[in-house]
Amino acid sequence: MIVKNPLTAEERERIAATVTAVQKRTKAAFVSAILPISDRYSLFPPVWGAFLAIAALGILALLRPDLTIGTAFLVTALLFVAFTFILDWLPLRILVVPKSLKQRLASELAHREFAARILASAQHRNGILLFVSLRERYVEIIADRGIHSRVAEGTWDKIVAEFLAAVKAGRLAEGLIAAVESCGAVLQTHFPAEGQSP
Repeated sequence: MIVKNPLTAEERERIAATVTAVQKRTKAAFVSAILPISDRYSLFPPVWGAFLAIAALGILALLRPDLTIGTAFLVTALLFVAFTFILDWLPLRILVVPKSLKQRLASELAHREFAARILASAQHRNGILLFVSLRERYVEIIADRGIHSRVAEGTWDKIVAEFLAAVKAGRLAEGLIAAVESCGAVLQTHFPAEGQSP
């Protein structure tokens, strides 16, 4: 599955440069994970294909009661293949996945990324992950307990809300850069790099 990244190469370089600059200003770990999509959702085209094929067969059986079993089986099989093939197109595949499931899978991936990139790192005791899954329109900032306990209630929600407002205004790259900078400002305040004043 190839998913086109909506960010240009120049925008990705600017974001990477901002992340690098943030990492230099704090002794805490800062990681951004910006993904085009969180899951393949490969089960949904055949499930919906089967459902739609059976529903179409039911309608056909009502219209044509003289339908033979052989013909019904052939029609169902052809419809199943056609619907599955059509629904395998990514924009349609995303549409047939319930929003709650997309959000849950993106959140699970965010927490796995946090565990792998922050918690598993022996050199960092404190860190945050800015996780963005573009296709699911999912954003989450995950901080370890040490950072979370020092940050004012609602800080992460405000950063996420500002990022989402930028995305709605069509400024994805600028929104990401601003979110990275905001996370960096929080980290620099509480965990400045060696030799810097908090």
